[in-house]
Amino acid sequence: MGIVNVTPDSFSDGSRYFDARAAIDHARCLVEQGADILDVGGESTRPGAEPISARDELARVLPVIDGLRDCGVPVSVDTFKPEVMREALAAGVDMINDVYGFRREGAVQAVAAFRCAVCVMHMQGEPKTMQLSPSYRDVAAEVGQFLRERAALLERAGVQRERIVLDPGFGFGKTVAQNYEILRHWTGMGLDAYPGLLGVSRKSMIGSVTGRPVSDRLAGSLSAVLAGIARGAKIVRVHDVAQTVDALKVWQAVEFGVSE
Repeated sequence: MGIVNVTPDSFSDGSRYFDARAAIDHARCLVEQGADILDVGGESTRPGAEPISARDELARVLPVIDGLRDCGVPVSVDTFKPEVMREALAAGVDMINDVYGFRREGAVQAVAAFRCAVCVMHMQGEPKTMQLSPSYRDVAAEVGQFLRERAALLERAGVQRERIVLDPGFGFGKTVAQNYEILRHWTGMGLDAYPGLLGVSRKSMIGSVTGRPVSDRLAGSLSAVLAGIARGAKIVRVHDVAQTVDALKVWQAVEFGVSE
């Protein structure tokens, strides 16, 4: 899953792809590099981020969605606002990726009305305050229970199980140690009934261990991706698509061999 941030304040891209044309060109480049899914986001959810209106978010993402209609891969929209979900789905997107885990009023109903894929993410708190004092008794168990409960709720609302993806939400209301505990115990979280999404690319959990700035976290990000794949993650959400594709090709060659 290639990341397309249409925001002026992304932690990794800044405002590099804030212009719709630049975002579309970047997205198409990610497809050429091997992205199987594109994830378009119009609102930053980095720690401390200020919320924006649905109107502003739609003004950012709808032109990009329109420009990617013939890109050849499914397009996801990263949003937690039900009104944005409905407009994006009506515009033809294939997936809704919700950092709030479809807890906003009307969010479950918005996706149940369409035959889209959904990604349910765990977050403790909200983006503006989530990193102030994350607290858990058993982070892996609690995150796993939350995701299973949200998935069950979606299924009861009419969202078929095969449409649901689960994301533990690395960096969303978790300390560095808690992030790595989740990654280490991924296989014991009880999420095997659904594909798991791993989103660790360039995040502070990588910088805290390596001491590298955001612009120099590729090696650490690739290591985390491979650790997640080895533990069962099925989708990896990344900024550096070409390098991640190469790393996964080599990992797969080791695990499954190479055709002669």
